[in-house]
Amino acid sequence: MEKYVCIHGHFYQPPRENAWLEVIEQQDSAYPYHDWNERISHECYGPNGASRILDSNDNIINILNNYARMSFNFGATLLQWMEVHAVEAYQQVLDADKESMERFGGYGSAMAQVYNHLIMPLANKKDKQTQVIWGIKDFEYRFGRKPEGIWLAETAVDVETLEVLAENNIKFTVLAPRQAKSIRKNGEESWQDVNGERIDTRRPYTCKLPSGKEIALYFYDGKVSQDIAFKGLLIDGKDFAHQLLEGFNDYSDAIQLVHVATDGESYGHHHKYGDMALAYCLDYIESAGLAKLTNYAQFLSIAPPTWQVEIHDNSSWSCVHGVERWRNDCGCSSGMNLGWNQKWRAPLRNSLDWLRDQLTSVFEKELGKYIKNPWDARNAYIEVILDRGEVNVDQFLTKWCIEMPKNEQKTKVIRMLEMQRHAMLMYTSCGWFFDEISGIETTQILQYADRAIQLAESESNVLLEKEFLKRLTEAPSNLPDLKNGAIVHKKYVQPSRLTLSKVGSHYAVASLFEDFPETLTICNYRAESESYERLEAGTLRLAVGKTQVHSLITLSVRKFYFAVIWLGQNHIIGNSSSYMEDEDFVKMSEEIKSAFSNSQVAEVIGIMQTYFGPEKFSLWNLFKDEQIKVLNEIVMKDVIQAEDSFRRIYNRNYNIMTVMDEARLPIPSVLIKNLENVINSDIRHFFENGNLYPNRLEKLAIDALKWKVELDKTTISFAASSKMYLLMRSLRPEDHDYKTIDIILRVFHVMKDLNIELDLRDFQNEYFNLGKKLLEDHTILKFKDQKSKMEWIRKYLELGKFIKVKLPSRMEHIIE
Repeated sequence: MEKYVCIHGHFYQPPRENAWLEVIEQQDSAYPYHDWNERISHECYGPNGASRILDSNDNIINILNNYARMSFNFGATLLQWMEVHAVEAYQQVLDADKESMERFGGYGSAMAQVYNHLIMPLANKKDKQTQVIWGIKDFEYRFGRKPEGIWLAETAVDVETLEVLAENNIKFTVLAPRQAKSIRKNGEESWQDVNGERIDTRRPYTCKLPSGKEIALYFYDGKVSQDIAFKGLLIDGKDFAHQLLEGFNDYSDAIQLVHVATDGESYGHHHKYGDMALAYCLDYIESAGLAKLTNYAQFLSIAPPTWQVEIHDNSSWSCVHGVERWRNDCGCSSGMNLGWNQKWRAPLRNSLDWLRDQLTSVFEKELGKYIKNPWDARNAYIEVILDRGEVNVDQFLTKWCIEMPKNEQKTKVIRMLEMQRHAMLMYTSCGWFFDEISGIETTQILQYADRAIQLAESESNVLLEKEFLKRLTEAPSNLPDLKNGAIVHKKYVQPSRLTLSKVGSHYAVASLFEDFPETLTICNYRAESESYERLEAGTLRLAVGKTQVHSLITLSVRKFYFAVIWLGQNHIIGNSSSYMEDEDFVKMSEEIKSAFSNSQVAEVIGIMQTYFGPEKFSLWNLFKDEQIKVLNEIVMKDVIQAEDSFRRIYNRNYNIMTVMDEARLPIPSVLIKNLENVINSDIRHFFENGNLYPNRLEKLAIDALKWKVELDKTTISFAASSKMYLLMRSLRPEDHDYKTIDIILRVFHVMKDLNIELDLRDFQNEYFNLGKKLLEDHTILKFKDQKSKMEWIRKYLELGKFIKVKLPSRMEHIIE
């Protein structure tokens, strides 16, 4: 009997980008990270690309790319984010697929995924087709090959979905065991009932489709998968391996595959160090020869299906009621909010279905004026999503339009296609998964719906918002103050809605604080000033300009005239207009600059109102991340002054505090608080500023311990970990660089004394990789004499002991 093991990870995050800005705004709950994508990437996606194998003393003896030895899929929208914001982890994923092809006989481990994780059985045929086509094209763009398998969101399936997969040359997908209805051996007529998860999951099956096509289906081991996700199996990698191995039937001579499938985030995010349990499990099985590792594509070539299967239509892996979790109050929920219901799910689904059908009519009518086959063009629009460069966009329009559109026509074509993109994003499955319609996952999909409405209304005479909100009133909230979906929409979605004029207001305010304000890129917009002047008078600043705001997505352009004054602190007053005669603009500029130069602030504001009217904008018109940036800049001068004052008080009272402490006299609490502020601030600045001088840190540590200072360990650890990683990356095996190791070691000893735990994962990766390079190529050791080389290597090995990375023993032979 040949034994094969395959572990599949479904790595996915819902799109979190603001529907207008196309960026994720700061999420405070993810602190100290900017947002949850960044946090989960640090906890899971990066670690699985460089996971540790430990010896019995918890020393790292190897670092492995888990992706290269498992089966995996990444959501397309997540990979799009990683390509920009988690570059190293992104590259590890791509490299792993290439490595897996070498490992598994030319078959890559990466699978595609339906584009934005919508529930396929609840989608219409056109959306199913686009989801599969976009998922395939995105995969080809990133991995450089055609996918053989595709992951279905929540493994939700119906026969029509399988038909669409087969039409697009997908060879297989993976389902939960309860989704199998009946099976029969090839050549037999009678079907065997396998309801209740009684299907043998150790082989693939063929599903014959009504069209005459067929597709292979795998059904993962449900029990072990549940144990991984929810029952603590990842506590021990060896236990994990043995539980997998227990899945083989030792009484059968057939080739067998034991395989599991879970959310990939189980390996590091949901379960800390889960990536290491996975690495150990894979390494243990492979090195001990207990079974052969494989992926689904390779196993399909080794053991083609000899059995057929029928599935349960409208079934999934995360709802025992089929797909009701995404359209009804079926009872499936997080279980965290007792007494709540999900009666909002059906009205939300119905509202979006109504909106989708209205958008379809607008799309066919308006885009049909320029393109003969609007739906084929939508399927091909993924080419533009992947490359929004001007040349590529023009090539797309030339290929699909009846004739090349000009200016506003060009914008209209793109806006209609963007409307359809958002019409699919609004169906992202997480919008229904959780407990409450006002949750961030649901308000996110309502943002996409609102953006689609805005685009439809701007390019047609159809009005949709009023009726959409009316329908949302039927979706009850569990929170009395919110009442229903319409109120949720008004409170949490509508404030995010942007126009080019609002982007212009953002630019005007932001320009007060930028070094080169004449041209600014603001998320997916670009502001270019035809005329711009900024004046300063003491703490006051004035900006006057005539600017064009461009959408880099829809290609829309709007001219924007403005004047804005900063009065200090958070007091910013601005006025704007989308139209002004050139002579009026020149006259306004001269008048307002003259008044400002004479410190006549009231007159400046009066002139602004005369030319622009009473409507104003302010600091609060800035997008969230820019608000934080500007507010930090505004207060930073005062923060620095306050810190200097705290430090003077600290220095002035240090000796008397020491005397009082030795005499066991109570020290005024205000001085203790001041001392804590100074020491925390100075330790943080030590890592945030340029060169490191360990003497300074050691002095601060002595004082912190002496006065029993309550340290802000989270912030200090984050700053120190980042700085140490950068220092490790700069390390070179050269004569002058052994001092760098001394600095690192001294800093580490101080952090240990202060009981501050550093996140050393990236540091350890760099250390291990440099060690491997030294072993493979001794010529990179650039030393003038043997003594210097020996000293550097000894220090390097000492550093390894401190961070618990054990390089092969032959490393010491380099000294000889």
